[in-house]
Amino acid sequence: MTPEIALRPLTARSVVLSVLLGTHPPELPARDLVRVATLFDISDTALRVALTRMVAAGDLTRVDATYRLSERLVARQRRQDDAVEPSTTDWDGTWEVLAVTATGRGAADRAALRARLAALRLAELREGVWVRPANLRRARTDDLDGVVQRFRARPETDHGYLARGLWDLDGWSAHATALLGAFEAADRARDRFTVAAAAVRHLLADPVLPAALLPRSWPAAGLRAAYHRYRAEFADLTRVTRHG
Repeated sequence: MTPEIALRPLTARSVVLSVLLGTHPPELPARDLVRVATLFDISDTALRVALTRMVAAGDLTRVDATYRLSERLVARQRRQDDAVEPSTTDWDGTWEVLAVTATGRGAADRAALRARLAALRLAELREGVWVRPANLRRARTDDLDGVVQRFRARPETDHGYLARGLWDLDGWSAHATALLGAFEAADRARDRFTVAAAAVRHLLADPVLPAALLPRSWPAAGLRAAYHRYRAEFADLTRVTRHG
Protein backbone atom coordinates (compact mmCIF):
# COMPACT_ATOMS: atom_id res chain seq x y z
CA MET A 1 0.00 0.00 0.00
CA THR A 2 1.45 3.38 -1.04
CA PRO A 3 1.87 5.75 1.92
CA GLU A 4 0.37 9.23 1.98
CA ILE A 5 2.85 12.00 1.26
CA ALA A 6 2.91 14.83 3.80
CA LEU A 7 4.36 17.83 1.96
CA ARG A 8 5.70 20.83 3.83
CA PRO A 9 3.78 24.06 3.20
CA LEU A 10 5.29 26.45 0.70
CA THR A 11 6.68 29.58 2.36
CA ALA A 12 8.83 32.47 1.20
CA ARG A 13 11.73 31.05 3.20
CA SER A 14 11.38 27.58 1.69
CA VAL A 15 11.32 29.03 -1.82
CA VAL A 16 14.49 31.04 -1.20
CA LEU A 17 16.29 28.05 0.31
CA SER A 18 15.25 25.62 -2.42
CA VAL A 19 16.15 28.02 -5.21
CA LEU A 20 19.58 28.88 -3.79
CA LEU A 21 20.37 25.28 -2.84
CA GLY A 22 19.78 24.39 -6.47
CA THR A 23 21.85 27.29 -7.84
CA HIS A 24 25.62 27.14 -8.46
CA PRO A 25 27.15 29.30 -7.12
CA PRO A 26 24.37 29.69 -4.51
CA GLU A 27 23.66 33.39 -4.96
CA LEU A 28 21.09 35.52 -6.77
CA PRO A 29 20.09 39.18 -6.84
CA ALA A 30 16.99 40.07 -4.84
CA ARG A 31 15.12 41.02 -8.02
CA ASP A 32 15.54 37.49 -9.41
CA LEU A 33 14.39 35.89 -6.16
CA VAL A 34 11.34 38.16 -6.14
CA ARG A 35 10.47 37.20 -9.73
CA VAL A 36 10.83 33.49 -9.01
CA ALA A 37 8.67 33.84 -5.89
CA THR A 38 5.84 35.26 -8.02
CA LEU A 39 5.59 31.81 -9.68
CA PHE A 40 4.32 30.55 -6.33
CA ASP A 41 2.01 33.45 -5.50
CA ILE A 42 4.43 34.87 -2.92
CA SER A 43 4.35 38.64 -2.80
CA ASP A 44 7.31 40.97 -3.15
CA THR A 45 6.78 42.12 0.45
CA ALA A 46 6.65 38.61 1.89
CA LEU A 47 9.79 37.61 -0.01
CA ARG A 48 11.77 40.64 1.12
CA VAL A 49 10.71 40.14 4.74
CA ALA A 50 11.91 36.53 4.51
CA LEU A 51 15.25 37.64 3.07
CA THR A 52 15.76 40.13 5.92
CA ARG A 53 14.96 37.49 8.54
CA MET A 54 17.21 34.91 6.88
CA VAL A 55 20.15 37.31 6.92
CA ALA A 56 19.50 38.04 10.61
CA ALA A 57 19.33 34.30 11.36
CA GLY A 58 22.63 33.61 9.59
CA ASP A 59 21.07 31.62 6.74
CA LEU A 60 22.10 34.16 4.10
CA THR A 61 24.72 36.81 3.57
CA ARG A 62 24.05 39.96 1.60
CA VAL A 63 26.41 41.98 -0.56
CA ASP A 64 24.68 44.97 -2.10
CA ALA A 65 21.45 43.50 -3.51
CA THR A 66 22.74 39.94 -3.92
CA TYR A 67 21.96 37.17 -1.44
CA ARG A 68 24.14 34.11 -0.92
CA LEU A 69 23.82 31.00 1.23
CA SER A 70 25.87 31.09 4.43
CA GLU A 71 28.80 28.68 4.76
CA ARG A 72 26.64 26.39 6.91
CA LEU A 73 24.07 26.11 4.15
CA VAL A 74 26.74 25.77 1.45
CA ALA A 75 27.75 22.60 3.32
CA ARG A 76 24.11 21.52 3.14
CA GLN A 77 24.15 22.21 -0.61
CA ARG A 78 27.15 19.89 -0.99
CA ARG A 79 25.24 17.15 0.85
CA GLN A 80 22.21 17.76 -1.36
CA ASP A 81 24.33 17.58 -4.51
CA ASP A 82 25.80 14.31 -3.27
CA ALA A 83 22.32 12.98 -2.55
CA VAL A 84 21.20 13.73 -6.10
CA GLU A 85 24.43 12.42 -7.67
CA PRO A 86 26.13 10.01 -5.22
CA SER A 87 29.63 8.86 -6.12
CA THR A 88 30.09 5.10 -5.75
CA THR A 89 32.78 2.50 -6.39
CA ASP A 90 32.71 -1.21 -7.13
CA TRP A 91 31.99 -3.05 -3.91
CA ASP A 92 34.45 -5.73 -2.79
CA GLY A 93 32.30 -7.04 0.07
CA THR A 94 33.98 -5.05 2.83
CA TRP A 95 32.24 -2.64 5.18
CA GLU A 96 33.33 0.66 6.69
CA VAL A 97 33.39 0.61 10.49
CA LEU A 98 33.70 3.81 12.52
CA ALA A 99 34.04 3.34 16.27
CA VAL A 100 33.52 6.46 18.40
CA THR A 101 36.49 6.74 20.74
CA ALA A 102 36.11 10.30 22.07
CA THR A 103 34.87 10.54 25.64
CA GLY A 104 33.53 13.28 27.90
CA ARG A 105 31.43 14.91 25.19
CA GLY A 106 28.28 16.79 26.12
CA ALA A 107 24.80 15.91 24.87
CA ALA A 108 24.88 18.55 22.13
CA ASP A 109 28.23 17.32 20.83
CA ARG A 110 27.04 13.71 20.87
CA ALA A 111 23.91 14.64 18.96
CA ALA A 112 25.96 16.59 16.40
CA LEU A 113 28.29 13.63 15.94
CA ARG A 114 25.38 11.26 15.40
CA ALA A 115 23.95 13.62 12.78
CA ARG A 116 27.36 13.87 11.10
CA LEU A 117 27.76 10.09 10.91
CA ALA A 118 24.22 9.63 9.64
CA ALA A 119 24.91 12.26 6.95
CA LEU A 120 27.82 10.04 5.84
CA ARG A 121 25.19 7.34 5.25
CA LEU A 122 26.44 5.23 8.12
CA ALA A 123 24.06 3.27 10.36
CA GLU A 124 24.54 2.59 14.06
CA LEU A 125 25.14 -1.11 14.65
CA ARG A 126 25.31 -0.54 18.39
CA GLU A 127 26.04 2.51 20.51
CA GLY A 128 29.22 4.12 19.24
CA VAL A 129 29.75 1.70 16.33
CA TRP A 130 28.68 2.90 12.87
CA VAL A 131 28.89 0.82 9.71
CA ARG A 132 27.99 0.61 6.02
CA PRO A 133 29.17 -1.21 2.89
CA ALA A 134 32.38 0.36 1.55
CA ASN A 135 31.00 1.38 -1.84
CA LEU A 136 31.11 5.18 -1.57
CA ARG A 137 33.81 7.54 -2.76
CA ARG A 138 34.60 9.55 0.35
CA ALA A 139 35.69 13.15 0.65
CA ARG A 140 38.15 13.84 3.46
CA THR A 141 36.61 13.76 6.92
CA ASP A 142 39.36 15.43 8.92
CA ASP A 143 36.75 16.74 11.35
CA LEU A 144 36.40 13.19 12.68
CA ASP A 145 40.10 12.75 13.46
CA GLY A 146 40.54 12.08 17.15
CA VAL A 147 36.82 11.36 17.48
CA VAL A 148 36.53 7.97 15.77
CA GLN A 149 38.72 5.06 14.75
CA ARG A 150 38.18 3.78 11.22
CA PHE A 151 38.32 0.13 10.14
CA ARG A 152 37.41 -2.10 7.21
CA ALA A 153 35.73 -5.41 7.99
CA ARG A 154 34.01 -8.31 6.27
CA PRO A 155 31.00 -9.45 8.37
CA GLU A 156 30.37 -13.13 8.83
CA THR A 157 26.62 -12.39 8.86
CA ASP A 158 24.76 -12.41 5.57
CA HIS A 159 25.28 -8.94 4.09
CA GLY A 160 21.69 -8.52 2.93
CA TYR A 161 20.33 -9.57 6.31
CA LEU A 162 22.65 -7.06 8.01
CA ALA A 163 21.60 -4.24 5.67
CA ARG A 164 17.91 -4.90 6.23
CA GLY A 165 18.46 -4.71 9.98
CA LEU A 166 20.26 -1.38 9.71
CA TRP A 167 18.01 0.44 7.24
CA ASP A 168 14.26 0.40 6.67
CA LEU A 169 14.63 -0.40 2.99
CA ASP A 170 10.98 -1.27 2.42
CA GLY A 171 9.87 1.96 4.07
CA TRP A 172 12.31 4.06 2.03
CA SER A 173 11.24 2.36 -1.17
CA ALA A 174 7.52 2.85 -0.47
CA HIS A 175 7.99 6.55 0.27
CA ALA A 176 10.08 7.06 -2.88
CA THR A 177 7.41 5.32 -4.95
CA ALA A 178 4.79 7.62 -3.44
CA LEU A 179 6.89 10.66 -4.33
CA LEU A 180 7.14 9.46 -7.93
CA GLY A 181 3.36 9.22 -7.99
CA ALA A 182 3.09 12.72 -6.54
CA PHE A 183 5.39 14.05 -9.28
CA GLU A 184 3.11 12.54 -11.93
CA ALA A 185 -0.03 13.91 -10.29
CA ALA A 186 1.26 17.45 -9.67
CA ASP A 187 0.09 19.80 -12.40
CA ARG A 188 0.77 23.17 -10.75
CA ALA A 189 4.19 24.80 -10.43
CA ARG A 190 3.88 25.17 -6.65
CA ASP A 191 2.88 21.51 -6.23
CA ARG A 192 5.78 20.22 -8.33
CA PHE A 193 8.13 22.50 -6.38
CA THR A 194 7.06 21.07 -3.03
CA VAL A 195 7.29 17.49 -4.32
CA ALA A 196 10.80 18.18 -5.64
CA ALA A 197 11.89 19.57 -2.27
CA ALA A 198 10.49 16.47 -0.56
CA ALA A 199 12.29 14.26 -3.08
CA VAL A 200 15.65 15.83 -2.24
CA ARG A 201 15.05 15.37 1.48
CA HIS A 202 14.21 11.72 0.85
CA LEU A 203 17.29 11.18 -1.32
CA LEU A 204 19.41 12.50 1.55
CA ALA A 205 18.20 9.43 3.49
CA ASP A 206 18.98 6.97 0.68
CA PRO A 207 21.64 4.60 2.08
CA VAL A 208 23.09 4.17 -1.45
CA LEU A 209 23.81 0.49 -0.90
CA PRO A 210 25.39 -1.85 -3.44
CA ALA A 211 22.81 -3.25 -5.85
CA ALA A 212 23.34 -6.74 -4.44
CA LEU A 213 21.93 -5.62 -1.08
CA LEU A 214 18.86 -3.78 -2.37
CA PRO A 215 15.31 -5.08 -2.79
CA ARG A 216 14.04 -5.63 -6.30
CA SER A 217 12.65 -2.58 -8.11
CA TRP A 218 14.56 -0.16 -5.92
CA PRO A 219 13.17 3.27 -6.97
CA ALA A 220 16.14 5.53 -6.18
CA ALA A 221 17.29 5.91 -9.80
CA GLY A 222 13.74 6.71 -10.90
CA LEU A 223 13.36 9.35 -8.19
CA ARG A 224 16.68 10.95 -9.14
CA ALA A 225 15.64 10.99 -12.81
CA ALA A 226 12.30 12.61 -11.93
CA TYR A 227 14.10 15.25 -9.87
CA HIS A 228 16.53 16.01 -12.71
CA ARG A 229 13.61 16.43 -15.12
CA TYR A 230 11.97 18.82 -12.67
CA ARG A 231 15.18 20.84 -12.27
CA ALA A 232 15.39 21.25 -16.05
CA GLU A 233 11.75 22.37 -16.18
CA PHE A 234 12.30 24.76 -13.29
CA ALA A 235 15.44 26.22 -14.88
CA ASP A 236 13.52 26.92 -18.09
CA LEU A 237 10.62 28.43 -16.16
CA THR A 238 12.81 30.72 -14.06
CA ARG A 239 14.86 31.73 -17.08
CA VAL A 240 11.71 32.94 -18.78
CA THR A 241 10.58 34.69 -15.60
CA ARG A 242 13.92 36.41 -15.07
CA HIS A 243 14.49 37.44 -18.66
CA GLY A 244 11.00 37.56 -20.10
